[in-house]
Amino acid sequence: MTLLASTSPLPDGDASDVVSPEVRTLAERVFHQLQSAIVRGELAPGSKITEPGLSKTYGISRGPLREAMRRLEAHRLIERVPHVGARVVKLSMKELLELFDVREALESMAARLAAEHMSAQEIQGLRDVLALHESQGDLKRGEAYYQREGDLDFHYRIVQGSHNKMLMNLLCDDLYYLVRLYRTQFSASGARPQRAFVEHHRIVDAIEAGDAELAELLMRRHVSASRANVADRYAAILEQQTTTEDRS
Repeated sequence: MTLLASTSPLPDGDASDVVSPEVRTLAERVFHQLQSAIVRGELAPGSKITEPGLSKTYGISRGPLREAMRRLEAHRLIERVPHVGARVVKLSMKELLELFDVREALESMAARLAAEHMSAQEIQGLRDVLALHESQGDLKRGEAYYQREGDLDFHYRIVQGSHNKMLMNLLCDDLYYLVRLYRTQFSASGARPQRAFVEHHRIVDAIEAGDAELAELLMRRHVSASRANVADRYAAILEQQTTTEDRS
């Protein structure tokens, strides 16, 4: 599986930032370990992270760790705060809603383009991904709908199927991990996992039929429902955190 994120360039730096292929490979591994920990909530939103602490945890030198952290920052998973240092990103409610507004607009466009451009083989690939998801225990139990990254992610495959490089850069690279963080941590509640799975099938049906207008509409409704669900859960968590802080 090839991820666009794994080949994205690092922020420009001076000659001291140049690393060997061996170090880059190690930094790549650490980047994926850390982004997985952030997306799954093992590194909590807003928590402070330090190079010495991470170096001890992962048993690597500062060079590859520093490169991995630069990539996490480029993908908006960590942020630098003056007088605090690096911490895991924690969006405000306004920022979260803005993120999902952008996602709704761009992913609905991607679905429309996918209906116009996806090959029969690509559409079968979508069906195969959904069949794999259906076999997952968490979805069967109605507890969650966890999707692995990249080619095993339904939304990633739709964007790839748009064959639009600008959308692919935005949604499969620039915003991918940040969107994935909030989808993973806050989207599963009540009947939403099973409902989302059914909505995925309807989107594929529209794409296979070549109905671009319907595919766009269904994706827009799908992301809008996800936005409402995530916002409700995130608001409850923020309120709980505020209550806890007031008591302490």
